[in-house]
Amino acid sequence: MASKAFLITIFVAMVAVPSMATQHIVGEDAGWKVGVNYTLWATGKKFYVEDTLMFMYPHGSESVLKVDGPTFQKCVATNTSGVLTSGKDVITLAKPGKKWYNSTVEDHCSKGVKLVITVSEAPAPTPTPLPPQSPGSSGASEISPFKSFVLIVAAVSVFKMIFS
Repeated sequence: MASKAFLITIFVAMVAVPSMATQHIVGEDAGWKVGVNYTLWATGKKFYVEDTLMFMYPHGSESVLKVDGPTFQKCVATNTSGVLTSGKDVITLAKPGKKWYNSTVEDHCSKGVKLVITVSEAPAPTPTPLPPQSPGSSGASEISPFKSFVLIVAAVSVFKMIFS
C-alpha cells in the first residue's frame, strides 16, 4: 500500500506545475554582516510572495529581526521577540508589501546591517502564443519524446497499482 501511495505522489509531482519561488541569499557570498551595502544588493532584484530570504552569518555573530518602517529607520528594536540567530535563517515572503529587517547586535544596524525590500504578488504565468497553424495541421502542442515517455510510464504504473 505504501508503494502505491509513493507512486501516486511521484506521478502527481511530475504532472503538477513546479514552484517558481526563488531563494535569495541576502548579501550573496558576503552574507549578513557589517560592511555590506544591502540597499545596493537588493537593487534590481524582484521579490515575490513565496520567495525566501536566507540570512547567512557565523552563529552568534549576528541576528535578524523583522521590524516595521519606523523601527527600521531608528535602528532601535524595543520588541525583539522573533529574533533569529541561527546563522542560517530562512524567511518565507508570505504577503506582498514592504518588508524591513534589522540586526539587533550592538550598533550593527546603524552600521548598515539592515534590509528593506518590496514583495510583489507572484506573477501570473504568461501564456505562450501558439504558432500560426498551417492548413491541415492540428492545434495540439508538441511534447518532447522524453516527457511523453515519462508521463506514459508514470500513468501505466499508477494504473497498474490501482487496478492490480
